[in-house]
Formats: sequence, structure tokens, C-alpha cells
Amino acid sequence: MKNKLSLLKLEIAKQVIGHSDMVDALLIGLFTDGHILLEGVPGLAKTTAVNALSQALNLNFKRVQFTPDLLPSDIIGAEIYDVKSGNFKIKHGPVFTNLLLADEINRAPAKVQSALLEVIQENQVTIGDESFKIDKPFLVLATQNPIEQEGAYSLPEA
Repeated sequence: MKNKLSLLKLEIAKQVIGHSDMVDALLIGLFTDGHILLEGVPGLAKTTAVNALSQALNLNFKRVQFTPDLLPSDIIGAEIYDVKSGNFKIKHGPVFTNLLLADEINRAPAKVQSALLEVIQENQVTIGDESFKIDKPFLVLATQNPIEQEGAYSLPEA
């Protein structure tokens, strides 16, 4: 196992240089079914690190830039009315992935943050009357910028 882990770290190090602590945190979060909150200014290779991890393990990766105008349906998905069939169909949001980068999570309002909490805590998403399980492995790497706090929302303690 240790040899495979070393090979994985070497593969990630091809794209991410000098951030071994962050890479270790990503791997710990992934292997323990945990999630990670990173505080750091923009430009510290967080997106590159998650993308490199997804490529090394052949996992799906999506990134959502959290902004004040983001809605819960923008991350979990929504019911969409299909005019042709006359029925509603489900459109899955970006949380239906293996690795999700929630960039600057403290920029989004509490309703959006709480929509992400169901996925984090229960590995499922509820859209309308239906609940959908999220495929494993599933890791949320959330970032927040500790310097610029104007227009930011505090994160819930949970």
C-alpha cells in the first residue's frame, strides 16, 4: 500500500510542486471519506492539486465558483419541465462527481452552503421529492479566502 501511495504522490507532484502538506490532506480526506476546508489566498494551486488527484486516480472532478448570486439548484441540480413529454426531469448539478472544488465557499449565502451540507453529511442529494446517492469516492475541497472578508458569509459550525 505504501508503494502505491508513493506512486500516487509522485504522479500528483508532476503538476503540483511544493505543496506536499496539501496533497497529504487531500489524500487523507479522500481515503477517510472526509472533506477539507482550506484557507488560503488565490493562486496557491488548490484547483491544480484537486485536478491532478482526479487525473491520477481517474476520478471525475468539477469546480464551482461560489458567489453571492449562486442558488442551491446551481450546485445540486433541479427539476426541469420537458415541454415535449409534458413531464419534469431531473438535471443533476455539479455535486454529482467524485471530487468537488467549492471555491471561496464563504462567498455564497447560507442557503447554498446548507444545500452542500446534505451532500457532505449524508452522501445524497434531494431534488424535488427524490433523493439521489452520490457515487463514492466523494470529496469536497472547500476554499475560503481569509484576507478579503467583504461580501463574505460566515460558515456554519457544522
